[in-house]
Amino acid sequence: MDISNAKVFINSYNKIDAQLRDLYGFKPSQSFTDIVRRSAEKNSVVRRYENDLADYARLRNAIVHQSTDGRIIAVPCDDVVEQILRIEKLLCTPPTVGETLQDKKIVSIEAGLSLRQAVMLIARTGFSNLPVYSGRRMVGIVNNRRIIAELGSRLQGGGSVDAYLSETPVGDILAESDMFVYYKYVGKRDTLQDVLNAFEENKKLLAVAVSENGRIGERIVNFITTADLVRVNKLMEDYR
Repeated sequence: MDISNAKVFINSYNKIDAQLRDLYGFKPSQSFTDIVRRSAEKNSVVRRYENDLADYARLRNAIVHQSTDGRIIAVPCDDVVEQILRIEKLLCTPPTVGETLQDKKIVSIEAGLSLRQAVMLIARTGFSNLPVYSGRRMVGIVNNRRIIAELGSRLQGGGSVDAYLSETPVGDILAESDMFVYYKYVGKRDTLQDVLNAFEENKKLLAVAVSENGRIGERIVNFITTADLVRVNKLMEDYR
């Protein structure tokens, strides 16, 4: 009987327990099973492995509490040890955006250019989210939703759409609320779990905008949209 598996299992179990308590502020008196159940409401990794973790709580109790004279009476098989180590890594040292996702070619526009040029740029490139810059600072993101809303308002008011497109700078139609309702900002050191959480928490989200540090105003180097979530989930599943 290879008792090293039991030691590795307990060590990994304790790290998971400590990480979840630290992440979500659980009380020392709360059981691991209760922590797992409550964490599953907030964390997709825990939710995915909730049943496994509940089984591991029972196995841990068998190893720790049902042994006598310090003898180990239950030893996890290799598959169980491999699985709990994988869950531990996902929770304690999760994959980051910067190490798993390459920067994309981002099409942007200057705030002083006309709305007509923004529309033509979207039509030509197929990109629907354009960071807007004033010099080197990102001052907003214009998207087809905002443009259509502005044009619709102009049509309802009886104004000339053609003149409006030619004479209106892109920066003039930016709405600060759009920056926080439709986008989430993360840095390269943030995790793929943060990306998944962002889409779960905000159903209106159009994209997660990636910059070096996740600060508003920094240059955007990647947009992660719902179309990318299958790949993000696959990266999480294959993480070793």
